[in-house]
Amino acid sequence: MNKPVAFITGATSGIGRATAQLLARNNFNLVICGRRKERLESLKDELTALTDVQTLAFDVRQYRQVEEAYNSLPPAWKQVDVLINNAGNAHGLDPVQNGSIADWDAMMDINVKGLLYVSRLIIPGMVERRHGHIINIGSIAGKEVYPNGNVYCASKFAVDALTRGMRLDLNPFNIKVTGIHPGLVETEFSLVRFKGDAERARQVYQGYEPLRAEDVADVILFVLTRPDHVVLADVVIFPRAQASATLVKKN
Repeated sequence: MNKPVAFITGATSGIGRATAQLLARNNFNLVICGRRKERLESLKDELTALTDVQTLAFDVRQYRQVEEAYNSLPPAWKQVDVLINNAGNAHGLDPVQNGSIADWDAMMDINVKGLLYVSRLIIPGMVERRHGHIINIGSIAGKEVYPNGNVYCASKFAVDALTRGMRLDLNPFNIKVTGIHPGLVETEFSLVRFKGDAERARQVYQGYEPLRAEDVADVILFVLTRPDHVVLADVVIFPRAQASATLVKKN
């Protein structure tokens, strides 16, 4: 295989989809992953004119599904050069005393355990080859706690800690590890958080220009194309209007 293989979780929408589209135009073969098989196939149809694409449909919360999907890849495709742990979600915006157990489980299972499940399958091959780059998509919520963010913030703090731990553990094996932590990005994120309430989700992005998924994808490509000796270890990305997790200048 004459191009590096990038394995992207959460590729059916938002940052994952935009990253797949950009990497396809920039000399990467792709393994695109997500739960929504029809979206994966649509994206594959779009990108196959540019590069070689494999699709894997699985729920990152289910280790057996992740393992079976990964093991279904042809041998050459298992030699992953770039792992982008992008799958993640937020459910609800409630104070901790009113939080939903189901919401908590979803956030911890997807944002933390899902990242671990995928990484556990792919990292050993990187270690064996002494080559690879892992990019974990965190959030400003993994740097600053905000009101009613409790468990979502905890899950993203965990992503930050795991990223730092990976960097230490994998340093002897020539593997790069990067954490990318966006602020406000207009994707399906708020629609999921507010359980399909489109009006409430829309209000999150009113009165200023938020980041777009393509902005984060641009940074991912930049990170991946630095010289071999350079690692961008930790990157926080804000729209111009944002100064912290809670401070946003609106018109």
